[in-house]
Amino acid sequence: MITPILSKQQYKEYERVSRYSLFPIYYNRLDEKYVYGLTAQLTKEGTSYVTHTVIKGDTLDSLSLYYFNSPLYFWIIATFNDILDPYEDLKEGTILKIPTFSSIKFDI
Repeated sequence: MITPILSKQQYKEYERVSRYSLFPIYYNRLDEKYVYGLTAQLTKEGTSYVTHTVIKGDTLDSLSLYYFNSPLYFWIIATFNDILDPYEDLKEGTILKIPTFSSIKFDI
């Protein structure tokens, strides 16, 4: 029988809305350290949203500040719109979907 290298899977929970809301942690027997697994993904299906047409000067954090009252949730807009590089300049005229904050859910 082969013993797996990663064992003791647990989940760490965070109080705030976060992509890390359910974050698996494993123990790596080879180097005797804990490692983090993949995080939960935003559920797009059934999530209500509004659309926003990008204008000059828009950034993900400025849109997050406008729609969510905090620039810290820029990753929600990026993830919901499949934007891989949050530092990439947004192109004017692009239509982004901004999920309703209270309807955000994660796949487990």
